[in-house]
Amino acid sequence: MLGPGRATLEEVSIFNKAAAKQLGNEESSRRSRKEQKGAGEVHQQQPELAESCGLSTVYQGVQQVWRLLLLCLICRLFFRLGGVSTLKHVVSMLVGMYGLFLFFELHMLWVLLLSALCYLVLLLTRHSSSRGLFLSLVILIYLLIGELHLIDMVTWHKIRGSQMVVAMKAISLAFDLDRGAVGSLPSPAEVLGYLLFVGTVVFGPWISFSSYKNAIEGRKLSWLWLQSSFISLLKSQICLLVSTCIAPYLFLLFIPIQGNPVTEKWLRAYENAVSFHFSNYFVGHLSEGTTMLAGTGFTEEKDNIRWDMSVVKPLSVEMPRSMVLVVTSWNIPMSRWLKTYVFKNAMKLGTFAAILVTYTASALLHGLSFHLGAVLLSLGFITYVEHVLRKRLASIFSACVLSRPCNSGCSHQHKKEYWVVMLNLLFSFLAIFHLTYLGSMFDPGVDEYEVEEGYAAIHTIQRWSELNWASHWVVFACWIFYRLIQ
Repeated sequence: MLGPGRATLEEVSIFNKAAAKQLGNEESSRRSRKEQKGAGEVHQQQPELAESCGLSTVYQGVQQVWRLLLLCLICRLFFRLGGVSTLKHVVSMLVGMYGLFLFFELHMLWVLLLSALCYLVLLLTRHSSSRGLFLSLVILIYLLIGELHLIDMVTWHKIRGSQMVVAMKAISLAFDLDRGAVGSLPSPAEVLGYLLFVGTVVFGPWISFSSYKNAIEGRKLSWLWLQSSFISLLKSQICLLVSTCIAPYLFLLFIPIQGNPVTEKWLRAYENAVSFHFSNYFVGHLSEGTTMLAGTGFTEEKDNIRWDMSVVKPLSVEMPRSMVLVVTSWNIPMSRWLKTYVFKNAMKLGTFAAILVTYTASALLHGLSFHLGAVLLSLGFITYVEHVLRKRLASIFSACVLSRPCNSGCSHQHKKEYWVVMLNLLFSFLAIFHLTYLGSMFDPGVDEYEVEEGYAAIHTIQRWSELNWASHWVVFACWIFYRLIQ
């Protein structure tokens, strides 16, 4: 069955790009790109690039996040001290508020307003069995009010990522209350401490209420905890360097390739896509680090605690088996949230309808944006057609060519034959082709004001027109082929 995490590709465009921009890297990338490509300075050497871009990027990144990391560590140590749980929740709330202030200053009041509104709705509907649906409607109205320019767009886009994380937490808590997974409505301190938990409130990701409660309990400090947090933070800086200092010059300096105008368009599109991907990995690994540093993001088996928080899987995106796995690897917690609280609730409407509801819910969470809607709709058709086509081919040939890898005990006769491997590789290259096409619009060289306000519709249409709408035509051809062999 098609995985319900398909709608996660779009979330980086505002949440992750805005976060990366706050670290000063978007401006640096655009400036360097214009200096090299616009002026034709194609002979700049890699050492110069490393000095001018690499060192400044790392410096700016560390300079902007070190205070957030310190806040996460303070929370972790305070939770470990023990004491009254209510005090821990209050500290979590206050430290989270200060973390928001560091990044958004007084604009954080909009996030606090949403948090307070969520608790008020939960309180007023505490005797209802439809708290999840009602709270979702209230949050939707709140977000749409912000989108309708009652708040200036630049400000709204800066805080949209944190708004989204708070909204997802509140909605999941409401549905868990409806299902009985959470026994009774938590206290105001518990709810606000959860919504504003410093490890996730700025860069994400979504965590469940039970995960937050585990953090409050204060598991013992260990080298494994510190090592896991550090590795994730190190990965985030590496991804930031790739996004800012390598991907924009991939075919200019590192892999010099000359071609005709058509080839150059696709190479430039691939550069944009890779830069966009690694900006997502940067925020994903950074959120892993902050989450674990603040005390959650672990699994517990008996007395063994493994700090194994995973938000992104870059290899599953850059070397994909299928688009279905790409979107579930793009943001794992978001995928899990969509599956648990949207897709499963909508399954009573049918699989295809549930897919549409999932995409709609994700789009509304991320705001009214043409380019996000275009990516979502395109991604929905791509993953659906890929899924049903590969399922049909697997049935016809009795081969392991499904979107997801088969388990060792599957009933297919052909598992690792040469032609099976080649067919899977064909779909892998097709996924890379679609990713290049979809990511081509996220150009780090566009006007800064356009990025802050959100890409205009003409930008999306222009980018895809330059590529002759190739991905859409391929998907349509695959769907026709599927109908012919059905």
